[in-house]
Amino acid sequence: MANKQKILIVDDDENIAELISLYLTKECFDTQIVYDGEAALAAFQTYQPGLILLDVMLPGIDGYQVCREIRAHSQTPIIMLSAKGEVFDKVLGLELGADDYIMKPFDSKEMVARVKAVLRRYQPAKTESHTENPSKKVEYPGLVINLTNYSVLVDGKNADMPPKELELLYFLASSPNQVFTREQLLDHIWGYEYIGDTRTVDVHIKRLREKIGDHAAWNLGTVWGIGYKFEVK
Repeated sequence: MANKQKILIVDDDENIAELISLYLTKECFDTQIVYDGEAALAAFQTYQPGLILLDVMLPGIDGYQVCREIRAHSQTPIIMLSAKGEVFDKVLGLELGADDYIMKPFDSKEMVARVKAVLRRYQPAKTESHTENPSKKVEYPGLVINLTNYSVLVDGKNADMPPKELELLYFLASSPNQVFTREQLLDHIWGYEYIGDTRTVDVHIKRLREKIGDHAAWNLGTVWGIGYKFEVK
């Protein structure tokens, strides 16, 4: 039997944490619960989860700092949980590297669906390189985007990025000079299961620009009032 996917649940509310664990266990996930940020960082090393459900408001080290520290050396998927529904809070979580953001109180079926959706998006990073499928690669001067092994080379150097950033870049670069609306990009990259706003796209474009910069031959262009394109000059 295949090993169960491990999910680390980080929430200082024991009732919520136990409820999340119950729902995920029913879906055949293996779970571990911790109640503060320091314990989360320790459990991340020992438990080695495939995904982290991370509450924002934690005693001691808060969820944002936990996310920041994990992202410094790992691309393990993180879904942030919070009762704070302000756009600023969502954007901050995404900018720190979270893969999704779920508002409390949440529907159990939606939570499970989002966990599965994030894991599906992340799984190819571990498995596709072992298949015999043709290489999915886009190349431009100074830029190589490889969807088969989820790698990006900028001027010959590896640029680390979470799966969704890489998928967004690959999608845009695969159709040079074609303009896509934010809604189209949400649909293609995050899928119908993602319930979010178009600010998510803006955040990921901003992070991509910081990582790949501009080149004499190409850049990530903004079409004001419409969306984005990978512009080849």
